[in-house]
Parts: sequence; C-alpha cells; structure tokens
Amino acid sequence: MGVDLRMNLPLFLTIFISSVGFLILFHIIFLGLWYMGLVSRVARKRPELLPITQNCTVISIACCVFYSHCGNIAIVTEKHLDRKSSSWFSLLLWKKQDTNSWISKFIRMNEFKDQICSTWFAPVGTASDYPFFSKWVIYGELACNGSCPGLSDEISPIFSLWATFMGLYMAHYVVEVERSTGWALTHTSPLSEYEKLKKQMKPDFLEMVPWYSGTSADLFKTVFDLMASVTLFVGRFDMRMMQAAMNKVPDEAKNDDIFFDHFSKGDDFWFDFIADTGDGGNSTYAVARLLAKPSVCLRLGDSNRSLSRGKLLLIGGDLAILVPKPFSIYIHMRDAFFCPFEDALQSPSWYKLEHIAVNKPELPYGVSELSKYDGPQCFIIPGNHDWFYGLHTFMRYICHKSWLGGWFLPQKKSYFTLELPKGWWIFGLDQALHGDIDVYQFKFFTELCQKKVGENDCVIIITHEPSWLLDWYWNDVTGKNVSHLIKDYLKGRCKLRMAGDLHHYMCHSSVPSDKPVYVEHLLVNGCGGAFLHPTHVFRKFNNFYGSYYESKATYPSYDDSSRIALGNILKFRRKNWQFDFIGGIIYFLLVFSMFPQYLRCHLPLSGYHTLYEWYRSMESEHFPDPSGLRARIEQWTFGLYPACIKYLMSAFDVPEVMAVSRSNICRKGIEILPRGGAIIYYDSVFLYFWVLSTPVFLYFWLT
Repeated sequence: MGVDLRMNLPLFLTIFISSVGFLILFHIIFLGLWYMGLVSRVARKRPELLPITQNCTVISIACCVFYSHCGNIAIVTEKHLDRKSSSWFSLLLWKKQDTNSWISKFIRMNEFKDQICSTWFAPVGTASDYPFFSKWVIYGELACNGSCPGLSDEISPIFSLWATFMGLYMAHYVVEVERSTGWALTHTSPLSEYEKLKKQMKPDFLEMVPWYSGTSADLFKTVFDLMASVTLFVGRFDMRMMQAAMNKVPDEAKNDDIFFDHFSKGDDFWFDFIADTGDGGNSTYAVARLLAKPSVCLRLGDSNRSLSRGKLLLIGGDLAILVPKPFSIYIHMRDAFFCPFEDALQSPSWYKLEHIAVNKPELPYGVSELSKYDGPQCFIIPGNHDWFYGLHTFMRYICHKSWLGGWFLPQKKSYFTLELPKGWWIFGLDQALHGDIDVYQFKFFTELCQKKVGENDCVIIITHEPSWLLDWYWNDVTGKNVSHLIKDYLKGRCKLRMAGDLHHYMCHSSVPSDKPVYVEHLLVNGCGGAFLHPTHVFRKFNNFYGSYYESKATYPSYDDSSRIALGNILKFRRKNWQFDFIGGIIYFLLVFSMFPQYLRCHLPLSGYHTLYEWYRSMESEHFPDPSGLRARIEQWTFGLYPACIKYLMSAFDVPEVMAVSRSNICRKGIEILPRGGAIIYYDSVFLYFWVLSTPVFLYFWLT
C-alpha cells in the first residue's frame, strides 16, 4: 500500500507541544473574558489538564497518521482513479462484467489513496487566497520531478487538519459551557442575582481540611497552638475547675446546669449519636441531612426497618477543626459546623446565630418549660480539637448558643447528665486533653450514682476517646478516674460506652461468662463527616476490664479497610505530593549527615553489583553446577538469564553512581568528591529512598 506505519516522533512531539500550548492559551483567554465580565459568571469552571493532554495526544496521532498516508504534498500526482468508479454510490450500480476491471483498479492502492487525499483531504488554498493569514500558516511541500523552481504557495494540509481540530475543540467547549449555563457569551448578571443563583445551586461549604498538604500555613499554626495549649495551660489551668467554681448549688446532684430530667417521662425514646463533624462541609451536611429526616428506611435482608429521628442528638466532640487565624474562629465555626446543620434543618426564623444566650434555656415562644418542648434537642461534649484553643471556645459557641440548626441547645456546661425513661441514664464526660475526667466531675457523677441512679438502672457513658481501643493498641492505661467510676460506683450498671475520635464505626459486645462484666457494649462512631480511619488494625481486640468481647459490626469492614490501606501506598503520595516532597526533603536534611555509615569489614570492594556478586558466590557454594547448565541457559537466552537477575538486584541494592560514590567516600572521605559529585550522590540517595524504598516499606508495614 505504500504506507509508512512508523510514527514520526519529531512531528508528533511538535504537534503535541504546540497543541497543548495553544489550548492552554485559549483557556486563559476564556477565563480572562470571564474576569472582564464578557462571559457569564457561572462559566468560571476551570478545565482540567488531563483532558487537554488526552485531546492533544489524539490530535497529534491523527495528524501523524495523515502524514503517513498523504504526506505534506501541496500538488499531488496526476494519476488518479475515475471519479465514477471511486464514488461509493457507484458500488451499488456495478455490472457483473465490470467487476474484474474494478478489482484491477482496487489493487492499485497508491492511486486510490492519492485520490482520497486529493479529494477528501485536499489543501484549502494558497497564501494568495488568504493574504491576511499568510504569515500565520505553514506551507506544504512541492511535488515535482527534479529541482523545484521555488517554495510552495499551498497551505500545508497537515496544518489545515490541525487547525480544523483546534477549531472543533474550541467550538465544542463553548457549546458545552453554553448548554450548562444557558449562555456562555452573555452580559454579566448583577452581583446580587449571581449570589442568589449561586446560593440556590450550591451551599457555600468548606472543603476538607488538607491535613497532608505540606504547604498550609494554617496547619503549622495549629501545631504551634497545640504545643502552646499543652505546654502552657494543661496542668497549670483547667477550665473545668472554673465551671465547678461558678456553680451556686452546693448539692451537685441537684444542679440544673448539669442534671437534666425532662426526658424521664414517656415510653419509647430515640436518640442519635455522631462525633467528629468538623472536617468538611459536604460530608458533614450529608450526615446532618440524614439526622434531620423524620425517619430513615433501612433494608435489612428481605425486610425494611424504619428508624425515627431521635428526640435527642448526642455529639461526641471534634466539632470543627480550628485551623484559621484567631480572629476568624467565629466564621470558621459558623461555616464548618453550624451552616451544614442549619441547611439540613433550619432554626426558628427569629433566631440570630450571632447572638449569645445568657439565661439558658431560651425556650421558643409559647413554651413555658423545657419538659413541654417537643422538638429535637442536642447535647455535646468537647473533643481534643475543641480543647486546642481552650474550653472557652466550646463554652462560647455551644454553651452560650440556643440552636444548632433545628436542634435546641439547653446545655450549659461541658459535661452533663440526662435521665431517660425506664431507668436509663446518659453521662456525658469531658476528658479534656488528659484523657480523663477531673476531680469535680468525678465528685458529681459519684454522688449521682449514690443518690439518683437505682440499683437496676442502666447507664450510657459518652467520652470522646475510645480508651478500650487506644489503650489496647498502644499498650497503655488511661482514664483511671473513668475506670474507677465504672468499676467501683456503677458496678455493672454501665450497659454501653460510646465514643468518637476514631473516624469509623465499630461495635463490640461482651461474651457471656461467669465473670462480672463492667461494660456490656462498646461503640465507636466517628463518622460525622471527617476522613476515614482504618478498622483492620483493631481486628484482634477482644479484652477490656477483664471481660472478652466479640466484634458485631464494623465500617469499613476489616477486609475493605486492608484494601484501602494498601491503596494508600501510591494513592496517598499522588494525592498529597506536596507533603510527600516537602516531608522527604525535611527528613533528608535531618538524616543526611548519617550517610554514609559503614563498617570497615563490610566495605564493598568489588565495585558495581555487590549484591549480585554475593548471590553468585552463594549460588556456586550451595548449588553447584558440574554439568554447565547455567552456561547453556545463558547461551539459549542470549545472555538474558544472568543480566536480568543482575540488574534487578542492582535496583534493590543501590544505583551504580550511588555505590561508586559511597565506596569512594568510605575509603577516602567526603572531601574526595567534587562539589558536583557530592550533589549527584546526595540527589541519588534522596531519590532512591523517596521514590523506591518508601512504597516498599509502606507495603510491608501496612500488611
């Protein structure tokens, strides 16, 4: 057929780079038109680089294929097929006696190909046809016998094909924007109308916290604030003592600021529990929307089960990840925590979020006392992130507010007790950053157990941290006051412990035995909107307070959690490449002085491929080959047998340049290397450990 199937690499790269640059320039101009107000404000979506690269690759391949078939000739040869026989419609009108003549013409594929190139993909014209663009086009080659008298005046067919593809891309992009926004090139709407439209289209939620961005100044500031909070305040001043000092009631068990019994009357009682809500707006809103529904229907096997909305919502801490500057804490709390719940279930129209509540509970109009209010209510305990900026932040935005969306907030302190129907109780504990309750909380709850809680009553304890899992994982013992309260005062009346902090769901139940069981069920639910924590690391947990437990439910499951963790080997680095790169540089700067550390007896003196040489010596010593089988295998495989093993082992040893530099440094010192050689050596070490060794280490660590 006369077709060169090989790809013209220089032509491909030239067209590809030109296409990428042209399309990037087009999108920059389009965004500039949006900024100037000549394009609709809702057309501001930025294009992704991957689709641009894919389109440029396809266009470049198409132009190279065209060049392979038709070339870049402006004037084609005079040989061509008869138009009648080359027409597709004439195929239907053949006569039987014309078949042989058509086949003979079809065999001459060069002429058939030239006919297609000259008719379907003919040049668009000459420079004289378009004088204005004569300096902005590429011209084709001359096809003549012998020397050509001058340069071609015909526009290159490859250039015209490329320009056609570019025009189709731009037209398609503008039409897509037009179809998604109404009109792409229109006059800008007034700003107020745009804000209304934006509010209708999408809530103004915050993005997920970039924990591993590596470039976020707010995260570095959070670390500094945490160090200041832990170093300066924890152990020196505890805000929980201030709460106790402000109480005016001598009998803690009768303190209405902490003790609530308005739920105690009734038959059935539903409540919801979540924790760790303050990571991202979309995820928090998804959870809040489910909590706000009057009922949620679940499919359990072949039957359906309806779960009613709880009269009580319990939140186990970490309300908002406070990373912004101090003067914007209110804005961050509003956007990260209050707004998703407000959008899920609206607060009363007369309520203003910016107003503080002095005399709580501030009941709605027409409600005389708290027991007569029939709407959903919310009680919250602080988590470790709520303590990073001091408990006063929690007090200001929770204890001195009256509504969380449509949930009423009667809470006045950071810890509380709720009396529920039929002898059930809820203890909400504030563990601060110590992982334990203070002496004033301990005094309050022990007096409550002795004076209020009956012998046959049941207690639910809420803490932020699931100490039963964390203590088992770290082989530690925390929360001694909480353990003292459960073991020595509740004495088996604690039926359920709930916590957050770990962003997954996990439920354990005690195994029946003759030994006393201090806590019957253990529940972790940190799925309030934060990122996901693994569950498979707690697969072997089965003992707490001397009792044995079995896992009833987990999300994600142990197997799914393992698969997700293995995917982090590469996905984490691709998603958080800034942290990976910056963290690698910082770590390298901290440890590079340790390179090279060596023992004289282990100094490699054999040059390159030391690992392979060791392998050959071990192989010859333990696996002798008297018949010369290895030599024949090497001959049959044309040398691939030892070469593949050698270079694979060199990849797992060290690169050759790194090995040579290391040997020279160990023999003669670092000063033997020139400045350029030292730079190459350290760059090789950095790339080797950063690119190759880190994923391998992560794989074995995660498995």
